[in-house]
Amino acid sequence: MTPQPAPQPARQPQATVGTPRSRVDGRLKVTGQARFAADHGPADGIDGIVHAVLVDATIGRGRITGIDTRAALAAPDVLTVIHHGNAPRLPYRDNSFPDSIHPPGERLRAFQDDHVRFFGQPVAVVVATTLEAARHAARLVEATYDAEPPQLDLVTAPAHEPDVYTRGDAAAALASAPVQLEMTYRMGRNHHNAMEPHAIVARWDGDRLTVWEKTQWVADPRNELAAVFGIAQAAVRCYSRFVGGAFGNSGRTWVHSVAAALAARELRRPVKLVLSRRQLYFGIGFRPAYEYGVRLGSERDGRLTAVVHDVRGETSRYERHSDDLALGRMLYDTPHFRQDVRLVPLDVNTPTWMRGPGWSTTATALETSLDELAHELGIDPIELRIRNEPADDPATGQPFSTRRLHECYTTGMREFGWHRRSSRPRAVREGDWLIGMGMAAGAYPAESAPAQAHARLGADGTVVVRSASSDMGPGTTTSMAQVAADALGLPMWSVQFQLGDSTMPPAPVHALAWTMASVGSAVQATCDRLRRKAVALAVGDDRSPLHGVPADEVVVRRGWLHARADPRRGETYQQLLARNGRTHLEAVGGYEPPEEIRYSMYAYSAIFAEVAVDARLGIVRVRRMLGVFDAGRIVNPKLADSQAHGGMIGGLGQALLEHTVTDPRDGRILNANLADYLVPTNADAADIRAIYIEGVDNEAAPIGVKGLGEVVQVGVAPAIANAVFNATGRRVRDLPITPEALLMPR
Repeated sequence: MTPQPAPQPARQPQATVGTPRSRVDGRLKVTGQARFAADHGPADGIDGIVHAVLVDATIGRGRITGIDTRAALAAPDVLTVIHHGNAPRLPYRDNSFPDSIHPPGERLRAFQDDHVRFFGQPVAVVVATTLEAARHAARLVEATYDAEPPQLDLVTAPAHEPDVYTRGDAAAALASAPVQLEMTYRMGRNHHNAMEPHAIVARWDGDRLTVWEKTQWVADPRNELAAVFGIAQAAVRCYSRFVGGAFGNSGRTWVHSVAAALAARELRRPVKLVLSRRQLYFGIGFRPAYEYGVRLGSERDGRLTAVVHDVRGETSRYERHSDDLALGRMLYDTPHFRQDVRLVPLDVNTPTWMRGPGWSTTATALETSLDELAHELGIDPIELRIRNEPADDPATGQPFSTRRLHECYTTGMREFGWHRRSSRPRAVREGDWLIGMGMAAGAYPAESAPAQAHARLGADGTVVVRSASSDMGPGTTTSMAQVAADALGLPMWSVQFQLGDSTMPPAPVHALAWTMASVGSAVQATCDRLRRKAVALAVGDDRSPLHGVPADEVVVRRGWLHARADPRRGETYQQLLARNGRTHLEAVGGYEPPEEIRYSMYAYSAIFAEVAVDARLGIVRVRRMLGVFDAGRIVNPKLADSQAHGGMIGGLGQALLEHTVTDPRDGRILNANLADYLVPTNADAADIRAIYIEGVDNEAAPIGVKGLGEVVQVGVAPAIANAVFNATGRRVRDLPITPEALLMPR
């Protein structure tokens, strides 16, 4: 007898996933009802809040020789001033937990010594009963220093030993290559500048600490504050339901959070601390500056034979932040490749992730250098990339799970009108404006991390799903509700997804494009388990219309459990629970990435840009951009567009506007405000469009997604830079591209 395959469960209809849905919390946000970190107070049962303001160092390196707090303490409504001279010694236990995201080194400690490590380091915290009084008193604190010259020069400062990646013999292959190019690219430091500033409310109840924190990962304030104060993790609870933008800088807990918790413990009163816009430039991390040397060798038909990347990137002296710069290793079929990455310790605050961390930086150098090679050889930039497409990942030798980059190219060429591009720079002009087109490719790892969720089906047929995830803007609460709704066969309005509480089932940091793959897969698994519980209850109940139906033949549509072959034979969740005297059914489930990674998994981008450059003034205007993305299954196209447009606008800022200006004498950031640190506005984002290549990647995640949030910025800056070259014939290798760079004599 021929063996029969095991019965497969009936496939749930996908009524919600893949459809454009508005944000479920949109009304709360636009009406001002959503409460962000600094909005918490008496309505949350936090009575008697007092206000803290940090006092920042005014030297770039040295020691504190004295802090005069007499005038501050004499000011009305001031409660205390805490500094290294009177602060209690804190345990500061090791914070290298298994899931820690803190870089190696010794993190900055709050008021534990007299060392000043960078300009703007907090040297004291003033607490008063009103915010105005705290601000006034902070200006009255007089600190004196024994200053030393800070080391701030990325080019001349000594570097750590390089991190080296190599395959083949890049030096020999480069020396024998028929075509050789050598370029150096420089990318300025960028700051996140989210709408919501970093803020925290800290309250102690005996030996238990509760914080309302702006964070992308509620587990990290819990873990870090527990380590700092020497208490159990279970004694710390972190809430963060709404996050007003972050882009990476809320992925770890910064020293201001410790200062607020310390002040709250000393005063035994809840303390609120909100960083000023100026303090955001040196109180939290940033995208580090890089100098990126590239040497290319190729055949005359454009096939790459050798690539060498020599990289210098800034980090702090006390921690060692390192971006992932692996894009060049895997994007093209290069048999001989070498990359040396040298981190340069400077007297700055520790950098951190920023959207497309590392990969958008590398894309600027890699994709601009490819454009330079294409121009040198007279080959279309897209054709050059196609000629260097790898069959398998050249860095690992693994097959790609899915790689639809070629389709991204062809779709983008058609939709953008690439055939209208002139291969001759400075060939197209409209009055005073020089017109050019450029493109670039990109990729970002499709990774995931362990996550858990809890789902509870109530007697009224509604479901609450919970996980300790975060939502800094992509619409997590909406997309997770969509996944849950389809898994349970419910209309979306019947499902509520709750997040932002460290006591909920654990989830990874809301960053690195992990959330949809990780938490989404956990939600899917949990809600599948809950649905199977309900089905088992029904088919085993002799009073149910579904009694005796094989469980794998039951599906659920709009809350109606029915036999797949006979939709009329069924009942609702409410009927099932009521008949069985149940107030609810619940399930806990999770997702664990496979231990063995058999495939190379990435999301991909092809970015197209058209610019107009004023021939006399050097002003650059991005007239239109198109991003074509291979990101697997798209759960919500409306939210995906929001992600894509935001990432592309961020890349526009990276290319043309954003640059930190630092005083070389002391490390003072001279443009630490939104008047002088330029970011894109609505007027800069004229015509932006995103297209998503259809397809799923079940190797990358059980729900078929590959992550969209990071890859949408990878490749944008070089696409714009390449368009500027096509428009003007001027190759600017330093970002941002400023008018003066285009007007300089050659």
